Amino acid sequence: MVEESDGNGRLTRISAFIFLHTEHAIYAALGLLLAVTAILALIDAAGLTWEALHALGGAQQLLEIVDRLLFLLMLVEILHTVRVSMRSGKLTCEPFLIVGLIASIRRVLVIALQSSEIMHAKEWSAEKEALFRASMVELPVLAGLILTMVVSIFLLHRARDDDRPAGEEEPGPETRGA
Repeated sequence: MVEESDGNGRLTRISAFIFLHTEHAIYAALGLLLAVTAILALIDAAGLTWEALHALGGAQQLLEIVDRLLFLLMLVEILHTVRVSMRSGKLTCEPFLIVGLIASIRRVLVIALQSSEIMHAKEWSAEKEALFRASMVELPVLAGLILTMVVSIFLLHRARDDDRPAGEEEPGPETRGA
């Protein structure tokens, strides 16, 4: 009986070791892909900014630049979450709320631009009217979602014992005594 439980304990340790290292390898690959994607998004945003500077960009170009930068911010926040999860072994929900908040703000900006273009259009079609009405329904829903996420982030921050934002790493042993 003792030999059987020792064998099961050894098998459990080996499988836990394999699963942990597999998880870390997947996190590392995901982090690498996110980093490459973020670098490409940064290069794209820089190119758009350069073009807008040369053309003295209008509202459409500026909104596209802000949209790309907010997308880049979302990628960096997700990359931070992956890094913290790899180090601590814990997954916190605040970074995902922040990504959702940024995505919602991006959508509000896009709706604002689309609505502005529809309102300044010379001809008013049934399709444009339907798009405008749908946008006017979507905006309050997004506002409620944004408010909910902000309150959730605030409550998560207040609920922490050490008064640090969720996702922030604890100081390592080398910096504690300094």
